[in-house]
Amino acid sequence: MSALLITTFTPLVGTLLLALLRRDRVAGWLNVALGALSFAASAVLAWQVAQRGVVAGFGLRVDAFNVFLVVLTSFVGLTTSIFSRPYMQHVLHTRLTGRHGLRLYHSMYQSFMFTMLLALSTNNLGVLWVAVEGATLSTVLLVSLYRTPESVEAAWKYFILCGVGIALALFGTVLTYFAAQHALPDPAQGLDWSLLHEHSAQLQPAVMSIAFVFLLVGYGTKIGLVPMHQWLPDAHSEGPTPISAILSGLLLNVALYAVVRLKMLVDGALAATATPHLAGHLLMGFGVVSFLVAALFLHRQRDVKRLFSYSSIEHMGLMTFGFGLGGPLATFGALLHMLVHSLTKSAIFVTVGHAVHIAGTQSIDHIRGLIRTQPGVGWPLLIGVLAIAGFPPFGIFTSEFLLLSATMQSAPVFTAVLLLGLVVAFAGLFRHLQPMVYGAAPAEQRPVKANMLPVVLHLVLVLWLGLAIPGLLAHWLDSATALIAGAHLL
Repeated sequence: MSALLITTFTPLVGTLLLALLRRDRVAGWLNVALGALSFAASAVLAWQVAQRGVVAGFGLRVDAFNVFLVVLTSFVGLTTSIFSRPYMQHVLHTRLTGRHGLRLYHSMYQSFMFTMLLALSTNNLGVLWVAVEGATLSTVLLVSLYRTPESVEAAWKYFILCGVGIALALFGTVLTYFAAQHALPDPAQGLDWSLLHEHSAQLQPAVMSIAFVFLLVGYGTKIGLVPMHQWLPDAHSEGPTPISAILSGLLLNVALYAVVRLKMLVDGALAATATPHLAGHLLMGFGVVSFLVAALFLHRQRDVKRLFSYSSIEHMGLMTFGFGLGGPLATFGALLHMLVHSLTKSAIFVTVGHAVHIAGTQSIDHIRGLIRTQPGVGWPLLIGVLAIAGFPPFGIFTSEFLLLSATMQSAPVFTAVLLLGLVVAFAGLFRHLQPMVYGAAPAEQRPVKANMLPVVLHLVLVLWLGLAIPGLLAHWLDSATALIAGAHLL
């Protein structure tokens, strides 16, 4: 129990400490130390879940599904804070922000981590909604950190669009509570997910169907599903690079996690009706549209951070499709894809941060010849894009292969659509990557001091997961698949 509390609430303590700490260099190291403590506690928590199956208390509940996301979130939060420490010192020296802005950054970084970990570990759907809203408020302040007209505009767009989305999610949560009033022994516990899941067959099907539509659109806005995705490219391109890394690598996962948890309730409520797969079909529809639209938009991008933000939309669409498709194989593939995408995309954004520092611009047209200027940045960018494009033997190839195999088994009509989307996305990434990596480097382009440890660590893990999945991780994913798919593994 203590491991669960330390994992979840260490960032909250960090939020308060870093808001008061005035020494910016110490703040960077403290940010790393807090991330290390939270990650260490999450590793202990994972061991406890492996032993007991479920760890619960104080309104929190961690099972096989969310424990691997808790560990992933705390791990990426730690590695990104390691990159963040020298990067934000560079931001301070170039006067993109001042000391007050740096204090705000470190405090809101920990606040962002706390809200995501709380959303993942809470057993209450109301607290889940509050935590996701808290994550929005924290990141609005981070996106607007530089106070340029573009960053302020991006922050307002993020706030307004996600505010509307989260309001719709609130209405869906209220409808879920209403549906629970005649199904639970104690109606006051109508927002406890574990009780709702236990009595999901008694929930009113019509109300739950309407609730899921609101919840999908609401939380789908945070996932970046088309057409609610317009905030995401702006927020990624205008915020500090470490925030882009955890926005893309972590926050989108948290929102998708919320949708999957709610889908499990709706599937139980609709199991005996004429439309038992309504939630899954909605997820498949939104997922495949988002996947295809993002793949096409990759070709039109001229800003390197917007390019990879559309790549995130593409991959989140693929995961959403996989969870909608359902079944053990698709669910296992979608869970694995959540993991490897987070590791790969956060590594890419860290590398892009250094590339922008080298070129002095985010414009794809002016980032050239990185391998010639600084091979330590150019090669990781090339390898990261190869991984995110699904080249073997990286883990994304494995997860995409599983999703395609599941599609051929359960919905073969979508197989050609997915293959076409993957080809279009591959072409969109590599038409921009080739000149950035191999083009003629401008004469004024010079190497910079780069912190590539997080990138190397993430890419090695993604390669390892493509070659072999460790037994403990396979056990987590198998258990989570059985819980989500509601079936025995094949």
